[in-house]
Amino acid sequence: MITFEQLNLIEPILKALKAEGYTKPTPIQEQAIPILLQGKDLLGCAQTGTGKTAAFAIPILQLLTTQQRNEGGRKKIKALVLTPTRELAIQIEESFAAYGKFTGIKQTVIFGGVSQHSQVERLNRGIDILIATPGRLLDLMQQGYVHLNELQFFVLDEADRMLDMGFVNDVKKVIAKLPKKRHSLFFSATMPPVIQSLADSILFNPSKVEVTPASSTADTIQQSLYFVSKGDKKKLLIHLLETEKMNSVLVFTRTKHGADRVVKDLDKAGIRSAAIHGNKSQNARQNALNDFKTGKIKVLLATDIASRGIDIDELSHVINYELPNIPETYVHRIGRTGRAGFNGIAFSFCEEEEFGELKDIQKLIGKKIPVNDSHPFPLGTAYSDHAPMQAKPKKQIPPHNKPSSRKPEHKPKRHWRGRD
Repeated sequence: MITFEQLNLIEPILKALKAEGYTKPTPIQEQAIPILLQGKDLLGCAQTGTGKTAAFAIPILQLLTTQQRNEGGRKKIKALVLTPTRELAIQIEESFAAYGKFTGIKQTVIFGGVSQHSQVERLNRGIDILIATPGRLLDLMQQGYVHLNELQFFVLDEADRMLDMGFVNDVKKVIAKLPKKRHSLFFSATMPPVIQSLADSILFNPSKVEVTPASSTADTIQQSLYFVSKGDKKKLLIHLLETEKMNSVLVFTRTKHGADRVVKDLDKAGIRSAAIHGNKSQNARQNALNDFKTGKIKVLLATDIASRGIDIDELSHVINYELPNIPETYVHRIGRTGRAGFNGIAFSFCEEEEFGELKDIQKLIGKKIPVNDSHPFPLGTAYSDHAPMQAKPKKQIPPHNKPSSRKPEHKPKRHWRGRD
Protein backbone atom coordinates (compact mmCIF):
# COMPACT_ATOMS: atom_id res chain seq x y z
CA MET A 1 0.00 0.00 0.00
CA ILE A 2 1.26 3.47 -0.83
CA THR A 3 1.78 6.30 1.65
CA PHE A 4 0.27 9.79 1.74
CA GLU A 5 3.65 11.19 0.67
CA GLN A 6 3.34 9.26 -2.60
CA LEU A 7 0.03 11.01 -3.39
CA ASN A 8 1.92 14.29 -4.02
CA LEU A 9 0.29 16.14 -1.14
CA ILE A 10 1.62 19.50 -0.01
CA GLU A 11 3.62 19.80 3.20
CA PRO A 12 0.95 21.59 5.35
CA ILE A 13 -1.50 18.72 4.72
CA LEU A 14 1.13 16.01 5.25
CA LYS A 15 2.04 17.70 8.53
CA ALA A 16 -1.62 17.69 9.64
CA LEU A 17 -2.11 14.05 8.66
CA LYS A 18 0.98 13.08 10.63
CA ALA A 19 -0.32 15.00 13.65
CA GLU A 20 -3.59 13.05 13.39
CA GLY A 21 -1.67 9.76 13.29
CA TYR A 22 -2.45 8.95 9.65
CA THR A 23 0.23 7.02 7.78
CA LYS A 24 -1.42 5.13 4.93
CA PRO A 25 -4.50 6.05 2.88
CA THR A 26 -7.59 3.84 2.83
CA PRO A 27 -8.55 2.28 -0.54
CA ILE A 28 -10.99 5.07 -1.41
CA GLN A 29 -8.44 7.74 -0.47
CA GLU A 30 -5.77 6.04 -2.56
CA GLN A 31 -8.07 5.96 -5.59
CA ALA A 32 -9.94 9.24 -5.23
CA ILE A 33 -7.26 11.75 -4.22
CA PRO A 34 -5.20 11.55 -7.47
CA ILE A 35 -8.41 11.83 -9.56
CA LEU A 36 -9.60 14.92 -7.69
CA LEU A 37 -6.20 16.60 -7.76
CA GLN A 38 -6.44 16.39 -11.57
CA GLY A 39 -9.68 18.37 -11.46
CA LYS A 40 -12.02 15.58 -12.55
CA ASP A 41 -15.58 15.00 -11.37
CA LEU A 42 -16.01 11.91 -9.18
CA LEU A 43 -18.81 9.41 -8.62
CA GLY A 44 -18.10 7.53 -5.41
CA CYS A 45 -20.06 4.50 -4.31
CA ALA A 46 -19.02 4.32 -0.67
CA GLN A 47 -20.50 4.31 2.82
CA THR A 48 -19.50 6.17 5.95
CA GLY A 49 -16.65 4.24 7.53
CA THR A 50 -14.56 3.85 4.37
CA GLY A 51 -12.57 7.05 4.85
CA LYS A 52 -14.40 8.98 2.15
CA THR A 53 -14.44 12.29 4.05
CA ALA A 54 -10.66 12.51 3.86
CA ALA A 55 -10.85 11.31 0.25
CA PHE A 56 -12.62 14.52 -0.79
CA ALA A 57 -11.48 16.90 1.97
CA ILE A 58 -7.74 16.49 1.38
CA PRO A 59 -7.71 17.32 -2.36
CA ILE A 60 -10.15 20.23 -1.91
CA LEU A 61 -7.92 21.68 0.82
CA GLN A 62 -4.83 21.23 -1.34
CA LEU A 63 -6.34 22.86 -4.42
CA LEU A 64 -7.72 25.80 -2.43
CA THR A 65 -4.44 26.27 -0.54
CA THR A 66 -2.45 26.41 -3.78
CA GLN A 67 -4.94 28.86 -5.23
CA GLN A 68 -5.22 31.22 -2.23
CA ARG A 69 -1.53 32.11 -2.38
CA ASN A 70 -2.36 34.34 -5.33
CA GLU A 71 -5.47 35.88 -3.81
CA GLY A 72 -6.22 38.47 -1.18
CA GLY A 73 -9.20 40.18 0.40
CA ARG A 74 -12.21 38.74 2.17
CA LYS A 75 -12.71 35.01 1.88
CA LYS A 76 -15.65 33.80 -0.21
CA ILE A 77 -17.24 30.35 -0.32
CA LYS A 78 -15.29 28.22 -2.79
CA ALA A 79 -16.44 24.77 -1.68
CA LEU A 80 -19.82 23.44 -0.51
CA VAL A 81 -20.38 20.05 1.11
CA LEU A 82 -24.04 19.07 1.36
CA THR A 83 -24.89 16.26 3.77
CA PRO A 84 -28.21 14.97 5.21
CA THR A 85 -27.74 15.12 8.98
CA ARG A 86 -26.42 17.44 11.63
CA GLU A 87 -24.13 14.72 13.02
CA LEU A 88 -22.47 14.07 9.68
CA ALA A 89 -22.12 17.78 8.99
CA ILE A 90 -20.33 18.31 12.31
CA GLN A 91 -18.02 15.34 11.69
CA ILE A 92 -17.12 16.59 8.21
CA GLU A 93 -16.39 20.11 9.51
CA GLU A 94 -14.11 18.62 12.20
CA SER A 95 -12.28 16.64 9.53
CA PHE A 96 -11.69 19.70 7.35
CA ALA A 97 -10.43 21.57 10.42
CA ALA A 98 -8.04 18.74 11.32
CA TYR A 99 -6.60 18.17 7.84
CA GLY A 100 -6.40 21.88 7.02
CA LYS A 101 -5.09 23.24 10.34
CA PHE A 102 -1.80 24.38 8.74
CA THR A 103 -3.23 25.67 5.45
CA GLY A 104 -5.00 28.88 6.45
CA ILE A 105 -8.23 27.62 4.87
CA LYS A 106 -11.34 28.50 6.89
CA GLN A 107 -14.50 26.42 7.13
CA THR A 108 -17.76 26.40 9.05
CA VAL A 109 -20.86 24.23 9.41
CA ILE A 110 -24.54 25.19 9.33
CA PHE A 111 -27.55 23.05 10.22
CA GLY A 112 -31.10 23.45 11.44
CA GLY A 113 -32.64 22.89 14.85
CA VAL A 114 -30.54 25.59 16.51
CA SER A 115 -30.38 29.39 16.42
CA GLN A 116 -28.85 30.73 13.22
CA HIS A 117 -27.19 33.70 14.96
CA SER A 118 -23.71 32.24 15.58
CA GLN A 119 -23.76 30.53 12.17
CA VAL A 120 -24.50 33.84 10.44
CA GLU A 121 -21.69 35.53 12.38
CA ARG A 122 -19.17 32.97 11.13
CA LEU A 123 -20.43 33.32 7.56
CA ASN A 124 -20.08 37.11 7.75
CA ARG A 125 -16.43 36.80 8.83
CA GLY A 126 -15.66 35.02 5.56
CA ILE A 127 -15.00 31.33 4.90
CA ASP A 128 -13.59 29.14 2.14
CA ILE A 129 -15.54 25.94 2.79
CA LEU A 130 -19.16 25.51 3.89
CA ILE A 131 -20.58 22.23 5.22
CA ALA A 132 -24.37 22.31 5.37
CA THR A 133 -27.63 20.42 5.65
CA PRO A 134 -30.15 21.25 2.89
CA GLY A 135 -32.90 22.99 4.88
CA ARG A 136 -30.72 25.47 6.77
CA LEU A 137 -28.66 26.16 3.63
CA LEU A 138 -31.72 27.09 1.58
CA ASP A 139 -33.03 29.20 4.46
CA LEU A 140 -29.82 31.23 4.79
CA MET A 141 -29.50 31.54 1.00
CA GLN A 142 -33.01 33.03 0.85
CA GLN A 143 -32.10 35.47 3.64
CA GLY A 144 -29.03 36.58 1.69
CA TYR A 145 -26.40 35.27 4.10
CA VAL A 146 -24.97 32.58 1.79
CA HIS A 147 -23.63 33.46 -1.67
CA LEU A 148 -22.40 30.67 -3.93
CA ASN A 149 -21.64 32.63 -7.11
CA GLU A 150 -17.88 31.96 -6.77
CA LEU A 151 -18.24 28.29 -5.84
CA GLN A 152 -15.66 25.96 -7.39
CA PHE A 153 -16.24 22.64 -5.57
CA PHE A 154 -19.55 20.95 -4.80
CA VAL A 155 -19.74 17.72 -2.78
CA LEU A 156 -23.02 15.85 -2.39
CA ASP A 157 -22.51 13.33 0.40
CA GLU A 158 -24.76 10.40 1.41
CA ALA A 159 -27.08 10.96 -1.56
CA ASP A 160 -29.21 7.87 -0.91
CA ARG A 161 -29.82 9.01 2.67
CA MET A 162 -30.93 12.35 1.24
CA LEU A 163 -33.54 10.39 -0.71
CA ASP A 164 -34.62 8.37 2.33
CA MET A 165 -35.02 11.52 4.41
CA GLY A 166 -37.00 13.36 1.74
CA PHE A 167 -34.35 15.94 0.88
CA VAL A 168 -33.96 15.29 -2.84
CA ASN A 169 -36.15 18.24 -3.88
CA ASP A 170 -34.18 20.54 -1.56
CA VAL A 171 -30.95 19.23 -3.08
CA LYS A 172 -32.24 20.02 -6.57
CA LYS A 173 -33.11 23.56 -5.46
CA VAL A 174 -29.56 24.04 -4.17
CA ILE A 175 -28.01 22.65 -7.36
CA ALA A 176 -30.08 25.08 -9.43
CA LYS A 177 -28.36 27.97 -7.62
CA LEU A 178 -24.79 26.73 -8.23
CA PRO A 179 -22.47 28.01 -10.97
CA LYS A 180 -22.60 25.79 -14.07
CA LYS A 181 -18.83 25.61 -14.20
CA ARG A 182 -17.71 23.77 -11.11
CA HIS A 183 -15.93 20.64 -9.87
CA SER A 184 -18.53 18.14 -8.56
CA LEU A 185 -18.21 15.09 -6.30
CA PHE A 186 -21.09 12.70 -5.64
CA PHE A 187 -21.11 10.01 -2.95
CA SER A 188 -23.79 7.41 -2.26
CA ALA A 189 -23.78 3.97 -0.64
CA THR A 190 -26.31 2.65 -3.16
CA MET A 191 -27.31 3.70 -6.66
CA PRO A 192 -31.07 3.29 -7.23
CA PRO A 193 -32.36 4.81 -10.52
CA VAL A 194 -33.42 8.12 -8.95
CA ILE A 195 -29.98 8.58 -7.38
CA GLN A 196 -28.22 7.60 -10.61
CA SER A 197 -30.37 10.14 -12.46
CA LEU A 198 -29.42 12.81 -9.91
CA ALA A 199 -25.74 11.95 -10.33
CA ASP A 200 -26.03 12.22 -14.10
CA SER A 201 -27.51 15.70 -13.76
CA ILE A 202 -24.67 16.90 -11.51
CA LEU A 203 -21.51 15.29 -12.89
CA PHE A 204 -19.62 15.79 -16.14
CA ASN A 205 -17.74 12.77 -17.47
CA PRO A 206 -16.94 11.53 -13.95
CA SER A 207 -14.41 8.95 -12.83
CA LYS A 208 -15.97 6.24 -10.66
CA VAL A 209 -14.62 4.86 -7.41
CA GLU A 210 -16.40 2.03 -5.62
CA VAL A 211 -15.44 0.79 -2.16
CA THR A 212 -17.34 -1.46 0.22
CA PRO A 213 -16.82 -1.08 3.99
CA ALA A 214 -16.15 -3.85 6.46
CA SER A 215 -19.48 -5.39 7.47
CA SER A 216 -18.27 -8.29 9.59
CA THR A 217 -16.36 -8.46 12.84
CA ALA A 218 -13.15 -10.43 13.35
CA ASP A 219 -13.29 -13.82 15.04
CA THR A 220 -10.48 -12.69 17.34
CA ILE A 221 -12.87 -10.27 19.07
CA GLN A 222 -15.13 -11.49 21.88
CA GLN A 223 -18.25 -9.31 21.92
CA SER A 224 -20.66 -8.74 24.82
CA LEU A 225 -23.79 -6.61 25.11
CA TYR A 226 -24.90 -4.98 28.36
CA PHE A 227 -28.45 -3.65 28.65
CA VAL A 228 -28.27 -0.78 31.13
CA SER A 229 -30.11 2.46 31.83
CA LYS A 230 -28.50 5.72 30.79
CA GLY A 231 -28.06 6.76 34.41
CA ASP A 232 -26.30 3.53 35.33
CA LYS A 233 -23.78 3.52 32.48
CA LYS A 234 -21.05 5.24 34.49
CA LYS A 235 -21.58 2.80 37.38
CA LEU A 236 -21.32 -0.16 35.03
CA LEU A 237 -18.16 1.23 33.42
CA ILE A 238 -16.49 1.71 36.80
CA HIS A 239 -17.61 -1.78 37.88
CA LEU A 240 -16.08 -3.39 34.78
CA LEU A 241 -12.83 -1.43 35.08
CA GLU A 242 -12.49 -2.51 38.71
CA THR A 243 -13.46 -6.17 38.30
CA GLU A 244 -12.31 -7.19 34.82
CA LYS A 245 -8.68 -7.73 33.90
CA MET A 246 -8.04 -4.91 31.44
CA ASN A 247 -4.64 -3.76 30.28
CA SER A 248 -5.71 -1.00 27.93
CA VAL A 249 -9.26 0.21 27.31
CA LEU A 250 -10.51 2.48 24.54
CA VAL A 251 -13.95 3.87 25.47
CA PHE A 252 -16.11 5.43 22.75
CA THR A 253 -18.66 8.17 23.28
CA ARG A 254 -20.68 9.97 20.62
CA THR A 255 -19.77 13.50 21.68
CA LYS A 256 -16.81 15.48 22.97
CA HIS A 257 -18.76 16.62 26.04
CA GLY A 258 -19.71 13.01 26.74
CA ALA A 259 -16.06 11.99 26.72
CA ASP A 260 -15.12 14.78 29.13
CA ARG A 261 -18.02 13.88 31.43
CA VAL A 262 -16.94 10.23 31.66
CA VAL A 263 -13.35 11.28 32.44
CA LYS A 264 -14.68 13.31 35.40
CA ASP A 265 -16.76 10.33 36.60
CA LEU A 266 -13.73 8.03 36.43
CA ASP A 267 -11.55 10.58 38.20
CA LYS A 268 -14.03 10.72 41.11
CA ALA A 269 -13.80 6.91 41.30
CA GLY A 270 -10.00 7.07 41.45
CA ILE A 271 -9.47 5.73 37.93
CA ARG A 272 -6.97 7.66 35.80
CA SER A 273 -8.11 8.37 32.26
CA ALA A 274 -7.90 10.98 29.52
CA ALA A 275 -9.99 12.11 26.58
CA ILE A 276 -9.03 12.99 23.02
CA HIS A 277 -11.33 14.95 20.76
CA GLY A 278 -11.48 18.02 18.55
CA ASN A 279 -11.76 20.51 21.43
CA LYS A 280 -8.43 19.38 22.88
CA SER A 281 -5.19 21.01 21.72
CA GLN A 282 -2.87 18.88 19.63
CA ASN A 283 -0.37 18.73 22.50
CA ALA A 284 -3.05 17.57 24.94
CA ARG A 285 -4.24 14.89 22.53
CA GLN A 286 -0.70 13.69 21.83
CA ASN A 287 0.19 13.59 25.52
CA ALA A 288 -2.97 11.60 26.31
CA LEU A 289 -2.20 9.15 23.52
CA ASN A 290 1.41 8.76 24.65
CA ASP A 291 0.32 8.15 28.25
CA PHE A 292 -2.09 5.52 26.98
CA LYS A 293 0.48 3.77 24.80
CA THR A 294 3.09 3.73 27.57
CA GLY A 295 0.64 2.47 30.19
CA LYS A 296 0.58 5.57 32.41
CA ILE A 297 -3.18 5.47 32.00
CA LYS A 298 -5.17 2.42 30.98
CA VAL A 299 -8.38 4.16 29.92
CA LEU A 300 -8.68 6.49 26.95
CA LEU A 301 -11.98 8.19 26.03
CA ALA A 302 -12.44 9.06 22.37
CA THR A 303 -14.93 10.24 19.79
CA ASP A 304 -14.96 8.55 16.40
CA ILE A 305 -13.31 11.44 14.57
CA ALA A 306 -10.45 11.82 17.05
CA SER A 307 -9.85 8.08 17.33
CA ARG A 308 -8.92 7.61 13.68
CA GLY A 309 -5.23 8.08 14.35
CA ILE A 310 -5.13 5.51 17.16
CA ASP A 311 -3.37 2.32 16.11
CA ILE A 312 -2.36 0.06 19.01
CA ASP A 313 -1.76 -3.61 18.24
CA GLU A 314 -2.11 -4.83 21.84
CA LEU A 315 -5.29 -2.93 22.76
CA SER A 316 -7.09 -5.36 25.09
CA HIS A 317 -10.59 -3.84 25.28
CA VAL A 318 -12.96 -1.57 23.42
CA ILE A 319 -16.06 -0.31 25.25
CA ASN A 320 -18.94 1.32 23.41
CA TYR A 321 -20.22 3.58 26.19
CA GLU A 322 -22.75 4.79 23.61
CA LEU A 323 -23.68 2.88 20.47
CA PRO A 324 -22.83 4.64 17.21
CA ASN A 325 -25.69 5.84 15.04
CA ILE A 326 -23.93 4.51 11.93
CA PRO A 327 -23.66 0.69 12.08
CA GLU A 328 -20.40 0.49 10.09
CA THR A 329 -18.80 2.61 12.81
CA TYR A 330 -19.39 -0.24 15.28
CA VAL A 331 -17.29 -2.57 13.11
CA HIS A 332 -14.50 -0.01 12.91
CA ARG A 333 -14.61 0.75 16.63
CA ILE A 334 -14.28 -2.80 17.87
CA GLY A 335 -11.84 -3.60 15.07
CA ARG A 336 -9.23 -1.61 16.96
CA THR A 337 -8.79 -4.58 19.28
CA GLY A 338 -7.98 -8.17 18.31
CA ARG A 339 -5.21 -7.10 15.93
CA ALA A 340 -1.82 -8.52 14.97
CA GLY A 341 -2.61 -12.01 16.20
CA PHE A 342 -3.92 -10.86 19.58
CA ASN A 343 -7.39 -11.56 20.94
CA GLY A 344 -9.61 -8.66 21.88
CA ILE A 345 -12.74 -7.98 23.89
CA ALA A 346 -15.51 -5.53 23.04
CA PHE A 347 -18.22 -4.50 25.52
CA SER A 348 -21.21 -2.48 24.33
CA PHE A 349 -23.67 -0.64 26.59
CA CYS A 350 -27.23 -0.29 25.32
CA GLU A 351 -30.00 1.81 26.85
CA GLU A 352 -33.63 1.77 25.70
CA GLU A 353 -33.18 4.74 23.37
CA GLU A 354 -30.41 2.86 21.54
CA PHE A 355 -32.45 -0.20 20.52
CA GLY A 356 -32.71 1.17 16.97
CA GLU A 357 -28.92 1.49 16.68
CA LEU A 358 -28.51 -2.04 18.05
CA LYS A 359 -30.93 -3.41 15.48
CA ASP A 360 -28.98 -1.77 12.64
CA ILE A 361 -25.65 -3.05 13.98
CA GLN A 362 -26.84 -6.65 14.33
CA LYS A 363 -28.38 -6.52 10.87
CA LEU A 364 -25.08 -5.32 9.40
CA ILE A 365 -22.85 -7.91 11.09
CA GLY A 366 -25.39 -10.69 10.50
CA LYS A 367 -25.56 -11.99 14.05
CA LYS A 368 -26.78 -11.06 17.50
CA ILE A 369 -24.28 -9.89 20.07
CA PRO A 370 -24.24 -12.17 23.17
CA VAL A 371 -25.96 -10.53 26.13
CA ASN A 372 -24.32 -10.37 29.55
CA ASP A 373 -27.12 -9.92 32.08
CA SER A 374 -25.18 -10.93 35.19
CA HIS A 375 -23.89 -7.43 35.93
CA PRO A 376 -25.14 -5.37 38.94
CA PHE A 377 -27.05 -2.80 36.89
CA PRO A 378 -29.38 -4.67 34.52
CA LEU A 379 -31.98 -2.69 32.63
CA GLY A 380 -34.63 -5.18 33.69
CA THR A 381 -36.88 -7.62 31.91
CA ALA A 382 -38.79 -4.80 30.21
CA TYR A 383 -36.21 -4.61 27.45
CA SER A 384 -37.02 -8.11 26.23
CA ASP A 385 -40.12 -7.02 24.32
CA HIS A 386 -38.25 -4.21 22.56
CA ALA A 387 -34.61 -5.18 22.12
CA PRO A 388 -34.00 -6.46 18.59
CA MET A 389 -33.21 -10.15 18.23
CA GLN A 390 -33.47 -10.62 21.99
CA ALA A 391 -37.23 -10.93 22.44
CA LYS A 392 -38.82 -13.60 24.59
CA PRO A 393 -40.79 -16.34 22.84
CA LYS A 394 -44.50 -15.68 22.64
CA LYS A 395 -46.51 -17.17 25.48
CA GLN A 396 -48.45 -20.23 24.39
CA ILE A 397 -52.17 -20.02 25.23
CA PRO A 398 -53.89 -23.38 25.87
CA PRO A 399 -56.61 -24.10 23.28
CA HIS A 400 -59.46 -23.95 25.82
CA ASN A 401 -58.26 -20.51 27.00
CA LYS A 402 -57.90 -18.96 23.56
CA PRO A 403 -60.15 -15.93 23.02
CA SER A 404 -62.94 -16.41 20.52
CA SER A 405 -62.65 -14.68 17.16
CA ARG A 406 -66.37 -13.80 17.37
CA LYS A 407 -67.28 -10.29 18.43
CA PRO A 408 -68.59 -10.24 22.02
CA GLU A 409 -72.22 -9.39 22.54
CA HIS A 410 -72.97 -6.00 24.02
CA LYS A 411 -73.32 -6.10 27.77
CA PRO A 412 -74.45 -3.27 30.02
CA LYS A 413 -71.76 -1.57 32.10
CA ARG A 414 -71.40 -3.00 35.58
CA HIS A 415 -71.25 -0.51 38.40
CA TRP A 416 -69.10 -1.70 41.30
CA ARG A 417 -70.21 -0.95 44.82
CA GLY A 418 -67.56 -2.81 46.70
CA ARG A 419 -66.65 -6.48 46.86
CA ASP A 420 -68.93 -9.25 45.64
